[in-house]
Amino acid sequence: MLKRIIQQFDMDVLSMDEVEDSRSSTVYKCTLSTGYNVYLKIPFTKLKFQRELEAYDILNGNVSIPEMKDYWSGDAECPGAFVLSELKGRPLTSNATPKIAYQVGVLQARMHSLRPPAHQKLVGMKNQFPNWSHFVEQQFYSFAEDVREILDEYLYKQAVEKFESVKHDLPPPDGPSFIHMDFRPANIIVDEDDVTGVIDFESARFGSTEIDFTKLYRDFLSYDERLYSAFQEGYKQY
Repeated sequence: MLKRIIQQFDMDVLSMDEVEDSRSSTVYKCTLSTGYNVYLKIPFTKLKFQRELEAYDILNGNVSIPEMKDYWSGDAECPGAFVLSELKGRPLTSNATPKIAYQVGVLQARMHSLRPPAHQKLVGMKNQFPNWSHFVEQQFYSFAEDVREILDEYLYKQAVEKFESVKHDLPPPDGPSFIHMDFRPANIIVDEDDVTGVIDFESARFGSTEIDFTKLYRDFLSYDERLYSAFQEGYKQY
């Protein structure tokens, strides 16, 4: 399939390496005969392909993202594929400066400011905001089912009971906003002291912003109060 996709895009590839830490797509970094680097991205499902395609259309010109060089809608065997430009830099780490954290806040606020397009029918990026509480519950129990076989039964029951006891304490949802759904350091690209953009939108939807802060806090902001404060300042400034 990979060979067929490369032929579909008429790419003259010198070398390619699979990208680690890609959880919803298979991604390859390709060096072309011109010396130019691009990324070949193959989502796991047609729905993920459609979400990414719609997200690029919505984000283009509003948020810093890779350039979509080409895409293929796939066939019965392949859900689709993208050829994307390379953002300069590396994924965000907890060693970043408050200056970077500030820019991450601005980036996320810019993304959250986007609303569902009024005159565009969305197939993949559905607006979940009108039924947000149901959506959150549906997501939780979907993931709970996935891990039930590998968790201790007592721990599993504790997790479910904890969710049921705190879900009503959530603040009223705000939105509808563009939400990334996987806004974590691996998807935020940084070049020295500058955030160059954000990647991976196969899980994106419209909904409440609350869901987009959890991974970022867990994997980045919780390590240093200075990062957390700078992020908040950047988010509020936009």
